[in-house]
Amino acid sequence: MPVIDKISANTEELIAIRRDLHEHPELGMEEVRTSGVVAEHLNRWGIETHRDIGNTGVVGILKGNGDGRTIGLRADMDALPIDEKTNLPFASKNPGVMHACGHDAHTTMLLGAARYLSETRNFSGTAVFIFQPAEEGLGGARAMLADGLFKRFPCDEIYGMHNSPTGKPGKVAVKPGQAMAGADFFDIHIRAAGSHAAMPHQSIDPIVIATSLVQQLQTVVSRNTPPTQPLVLSVTQIHAGSAYNVIPSDCTISGTMRYFDTTLANKVRDRMRSLCAGMASGYGIEIDIEIREIFDVLVNDEALSQVLLDVAADVVGKDNVAVTADVVTGSEDFADMLRVIPGAYCTVGHEGTLPLHNDGFFLGEEILPVGASIYAKLIEQRTALTG
Repeated sequence: MPVIDKISANTEELIAIRRDLHEHPELGMEEVRTSGVVAEHLNRWGIETHRDIGNTGVVGILKGNGDGRTIGLRADMDALPIDEKTNLPFASKNPGVMHACGHDAHTTMLLGAARYLSETRNFSGTAVFIFQPAEEGLGGARAMLADGLFKRFPCDEIYGMHNSPTGKPGKVAVKPGQAMAGADFFDIHIRAAGSHAAMPHQSIDPIVIATSLVQQLQTVVSRNTPPTQPLVLSVTQIHAGSAYNVIPSDCTISGTMRYFDTTLANKVRDRMRSLCAGMASGYGIEIDIEIREIFDVLVNDEALSQVLLDVAADVVGKDNVAVTADVVTGSEDFADMLRVIPGAYCTVGHEGTLPLHNDGFFLGEEILPVGASIYAKLIEQRTALTG
């Protein structure tokens, strides 16, 4: 069975919603306009709406035509701190902010499902539509959980999806079990001694120390973790200095670690701390390291992964769904919700092949009715079950 006819008939509205959100992107925990748009649509469709959950989160509750189970569907709403360079007619109007990860489409697809379900009520039980803020490393899922998300709105199962710029529209994939990496962010603060750049012997140069430390950090994975166990450690920022003729006193190194094994991650954290302590002792300076655990490892329920694929096959066809064996070193804070409620998370392919988080990222809008139909069918099929 293809895309639901009633959803397909609303494709132009879905495109308009998505383009409006794309034009007005907002960073994590700042999604005031976005959450307002979401709430306005839910209210107009007669869906019970709750706002300000986990700061800017929105939850919609829709009861079906009888008793049944409660199924949660989740979409993220935040954008990224990127200057858009797509030259689209609906490109971002907010300088330095862009929907470069497709969260505008995720929000739109869930709204599309919500409208269809509110108009048809061809399901039992209850649908819970979760619009989450701050997925991009700012703890939106944890904020909603801390605000009592599943205590206030209990769910039996929960599902999510992410666009995939594969250039293969309608291809749906799920990785059962461990699917996406856990993630740390780290900041290393080097406090040394500055001087005039013409008299470097009077300094303890934090930039020299930082460059040496970066090199040592690059050996942590290659010389401390088994090559058969994936783990990524990347330095992504170095900040120091403000003049051509001044050796600064301070330097900051920042980056991220991605992992699938907690024990191995703890070993790497300890090694990073030891390297910083050793460097500080050797140079007679202070080095502080702050490591923050941002994302859990995303683990898809094995049985519900197959459920998600079966439902997707009703929309895109059996030849267009697949179980993948590949884990992804990217991270997703839907993992935090999956630690509380069993569920699964899939990817849906679309036109456009530039990677996520690219300033020229393009999302094929043919994905909108596809994702909305998968969400809607999950509600229609899963709420009716008993036990």
